[in-house]
Amino acid sequence: MEVGVGLPTTTPGGDGRCVLEWARRAEDGPFASLGVLDRMVYRSLEPFTALSAAAAVTARVRLVTMVVIGPLRNTVLLAKQAASLDLLSGGRLTLGLAIGARADDYEVMGVDRGGRGRRLGEQLAELRSIWEKAEVGPEPAQPGGPPLLAGGLSGEAFARMARTADGYVHGGGPPRAFAGAAAKAWAAWRDLERPGRPQLWGQGYFALGDADAGGDYLRDYYAFTGPFVEKIATGNLTSGRAVRDFVRGYEDAGCDHLVLLPTVSDPAQLDRLGDVLA
Repeated sequence: MEVGVGLPTTTPGGDGRCVLEWARRAEDGPFASLGVLDRMVYRSLEPFTALSAAAAVTARVRLVTMVVIGPLRNTVLLAKQAASLDLLSGGRLTLGLAIGARADDYEVMGVDRGGRGRRLGEQLAELRSIWEKAEVGPEPAQPGGPPLLAGGLSGEAFARMARTADGYVHGGGPPRAFAGAAAKAWAAWRDLERPGRPQLWGQGYFALGDADAGGDYLRDYYAFTGPFVEKIATGNLTSGRAVRDFVRGYEDAGCDHLVLLPTVSDPAQLDRLGDVLA
């Protein structure tokens, strides 16, 4: 299993200098990728812009959206943004897409939430077509375009992933939650008799040595979930042992690539995490 790290694009203090420092340190560390989250109504950086900045100061790590909310975006523009980033980064993009869970993101964009699952399924198919035709350009560096991951927990979400994506991206939680979702992703893949295997990506949150600030951030970011937010905050990985157990649990559950997302913006977190993983 490969392990990546998130960029501080949604955490307090994650300004341009901080994001670039994170990217440089991740490139020099034991991390396989840099991931970003996506939200409209929040004090956060736009994901493709942030990954483009990271691409400029890195050459090795993959760049992944964990995830971008597809139905909020025009599909042609989304295809052009992704192809441009893939080309500029030398073919390092993995594009994770999902429908999103926040009503206010749809409201501020003037997009109807109804039918968003259907629209995402259409987008996944259209992205491949746009990249292959190369009519709007540029042509992605990766033949056929960057790998596509689809998220979600409903039966239709797993079927959508199996029909049109290259793999599944899980939204976080303990290893047992990932294991259950991975089993459903495998079942959907086999039901459609697709060859090969789906890529399985997972994520978690961490704050080593700054648990209080990390918990406060998660309570703010996930306030829309109501009382469930405390369960999310409790899942923040705040010790080396917790990180190691989490990583081991995801590896045992069959995860191919785990991205650990920061809940505080201090670049020293990367050094601490790197030491734990080593």
